[in-house]
Amino acid sequence: MGAAQWLLPAMGVLFLLMTAGCLGDGAAPAENGPIPVAVTIPPQAEFVRAIGGERVDVMVLVPPGANPHTYELTPGQMAALGEVRMYAAVGSGIEFERAWMAKIAGVNPGMHVVNCSEGLTFLAGDEEEGGTDPHVWLSVQNAGVMVENICAGLVAIDPADAAYFEANRDGYLDELRALDAGIAASLAGREGEAIMVYHPSWAYFARDYGLVQIPIEDEGKEPGPQGIERLILQATAENITVVFASPEYSTKSARVIADAIGGRVALVSPLEENYTANMRNVAAAFGGAV
Repeated sequence: MGAAQWLLPAMGVLFLLMTAGCLGDGAAPAENGPIPVAVTIPPQAEFVRAIGGERVDVMVLVPPGANPHTYELTPGQMAALGEVRMYAAVGSGIEFERAWMAKIAGVNPGMHVVNCSEGLTFLAGDEEEGGTDPHVWLSVQNAGVMVENICAGLVAIDPADAAYFEANRDGYLDELRALDAGIAASLAGREGEAIMVYHPSWAYFARDYGLVQIPIEDEGKEPGPQGIERLILQATAENITVVFASPEYSTKSARVIADAIGGRVALVSPLEENYTANMRNVAAAFGGAV
């Protein structure tokens, strides 16, 4: 599926224009002080700061610990968005953006909007997710593309600092390449092994390193008794001893399954702001479980 296909039914021409950077030319001269940049989720904050350094001031719309499927912007956040010069949208169909993009556009139609997922190929997802899997940032390789798109956006609104942004981008991309290689080495030989997770956030990670994701949640809902029983049998057949959940979601079903198989529940977050450290920790957790 093309990187912009999800935009059309949800937001129509308005959002398509925004993600193409066509609302406002975004090329106004740099103002005194750092550039105010909004991002949707915490991992993007690391991407923007890695490129922009002290020349950006980042506002995260969905704060740490909040659920991007249900979070609602506060009046204070809406007011602050009126001063933002660039918004880095995930652009993958994440529910928060589908629900809020038109309102965000309304408070600041001149801000430069970057579609961080431009150029990515999406995996299929639940219908509850719009039919595509929006968790693109959980592939380190995808994160590199997102960083490229963010850098291009910063250069568009502050071309005088292009060399600074591009040098920082190149250094951070080297860090991401090393991270990807390290994770691949740590999971070498585990191809085809299964990880059981509550929310199906980790399909891109699993794809990159040859793992199989088994989600507990079904189309955004808790499984019923028959679903729980099926998952217990599947976990037993796959020799799973660790069931992964996220701080943003209930752990009830994960604990029921873990208790039934004599295993344990471990928490891994898809939304930690310290992206590189979190991905190392996630890889270590998955590696210890498969």
